[in-house]
Amino acid sequence: MLSISRQALQRLPLYLNYLKSLPPGTVNISATTIAQALGQGDVQVRKDLAAVSDRGRPKVGYDTHGLIRDIEEFLGYDNVDTAVIVGAGNLGRALLCYDGFSTYGLDIVAAFDADYTRQGVLENGKQIFPVSRLGELCERMKVKIGIITVPAAAAQKVCDTMIEAGVLAVWNFSPVRLTVPAGVLVQDENMAVSLAVLSQHLAEKLRESEEDAV
Repeated sequence: MLSISRQALQRLPLYLNYLKSLPPGTVNISATTIAQALGQGDVQVRKDLAAVSDRGRPKVGYDTHGLIRDIEEFLGYDNVDTAVIVGAGNLGRALLCYDGFSTYGLDIVAAFDADYTRQGVLENGKQIFPVSRLGELCERMKVKIGIITVPAAAAQKVCDTMIEAGVLAVWNFSPVRLTVPAGVLVQDENMAVSLAVLSQHLAEKLRESEEDAV
């Protein structure tokens, strides 16, 4: 199989969601059909799929269920990874209550917060612990994924505690760039950046509408 770029990696979940939405009787599917359904280029889709699956056959396409398994295996969705959330505010609790993560092989087992009024509470069957127990419980439960939804000032300290306890991947919702050692992956979800892109696009469309009206 071929190497895969970060952009292709980000497209694979789109292909997977589409494949899972197909009628049960869809035995085979072509890269062209996937490309047309998702508004992607044929060549790009073929290259992406070739990097994760060798099931493609000329004039036949891919075995649909086999392709789903190959993508899930490549993305690691077939193995359940445990994760914890630090920061049980509105965003943290919303993530804790979202059951859809299980589809992607992610099991959020607990949350942590410094606010004593939130500690001991159950959210979606998951307990919120004092943040002072973060390192101990991560190490004991062999947690490899940490989700950070704390204010910027606390994010680096939380990240350091996670890594010391064995966490290898951090999903960061805090508006700060984290410093991590080699071998640890940080995926930033910067809402301010996303909002800036949306706002700029909206402003541009509004300007175009005003110009058309003149």
